[in-house]
Amino acid sequence: MDGRDRLMTPGEVATLFRVDPKTVTRWAVAGRIGSVRTPGGHRRFRESEVRALLRGESPAQVAV
Repeated sequence: MDGRDRLMTPGEVATLFRVDPKTVTRWAVAGRIGSVRTPGGHRRFRESEVRALLRGESPAQVAV
């Protein structure tokens, strides 16, 4: 992963997958998608990982 990888909000990820933002949060809790926490405690998702999942790659295939 590039250190400058853009972080996406649950709403942005949800828009790409056409699901509710709470579904994206449930995916993160279940380990289906990686997330990081902001200092304020909000979830953010690495754009490179989200794009890889959209291409059908499993999280294990995503280079970290």
